[in-house]
Amino acid sequence: MMLIDTHTHLFSEQFDDDRDNVISRALDLGITKFLLPNIDLKTIDAMHNLVNQYPESCFPMMGLHPCSVKETYKNDLDVIESHLFSNQYVAVGEIGLDYHWDTTFAKEQKEVFVQHIEWAKQMELPVAIHCRESMQDILEILGRRSDDKLNGLLHCFSGNIEEAKQLIDLGFYLGIGGVITFKNSGLDKVIEQVDLKHLVLETDSPYLAPTPFRGKRNESAYLINVAEKLSEIKNVSIEETARITSENAQKLFNFN
Repeated sequence: MMLIDTHTHLFSEQFDDDRDNVISRALDLGITKFLLPNIDLKTIDAMHNLVNQYPESCFPMMGLHPCSVKETYKNDLDVIESHLFSNQYVAVGEIGLDYHWDTTFAKEQKEVFVQHIEWAKQMELPVAIHCRESMQDILEILGRRSDDKLNGLLHCFSGNIEEAKQLIDLGFYLGIGGVITFKNSGLDKVIEQVDLKHLVLETDSPYLAPTPFRGKRNESAYLINVAEKLSEIKNVSIEETARITSENAQKLFNFN
C-alpha cells in the first residue's frame, strides 16, 4: 500500500528536533512521497535542503502563501518568480486567499493569486490553493481564468457540496486532511457525495492533526488516520483508498 501526502510543511521549524524520525515513521507506514508547499521567502532554503536530503521522497512547490502577502509583496514575487523559472517544482503553491486573520491586504492577495495562476499556466504546472473564508472569490477568479492549462487542487477542502462540484467542474481535485476526522466538521457528509477519483490526501503538517491527535503537532504518519476515515465514509478498503488517491496525485503532479 502506498500513500502520498500532497501537502506537508516538513521543512518547518516544528520538526527541527526530530525531522528524520518523522519522515522515517511515515515511510514505515507506506507514505512514500511528501509534497512540500513553500510559504514565503524565509522557507525556501529549508525546503530545498530537505528535498536535497530526500530526493526520492520530497517534492517541492514554489509560491507565496496569502498570509505572507504584506507591504513587500512585489519584491517577494520577484524572488518567487526567479526560483520558479530556474528550478524544478511539481506545482505552484501554496497560493490563494485568506481572509480569516486580516483583510488589510485582500486586494494584494488577489493580485498575487492571479499572478501565480498565470505563471502556473506558463510552466504547465498545477496550483495548490489555500482558501480560508474566501471561497467565493477563489471560485470567481478560477472561473474567469479557467482553460485547459489551469488545474490543481483546493488544499484542505472544507466547503459544501455545491462548492465541491464547482471546483471539480473547473478541473480541480479536493485535498482531504485531518478535518474529515473532526466529529462536528460536517465534511464527512459532503465527501460522501464526491467520487474518490476527485480526491487526494494530505496532512498540512504540522497543522490540523486528525483525531485522535487533534491539538497536537501533526505529522505525515497521521495520513493513515485520514485514509482510514475516508475509507470508512466511502465504504471501501484502505488499500482501495490509497490506490485511487495516489493515482490521482501522480496524475496531477506528474512525478515519478
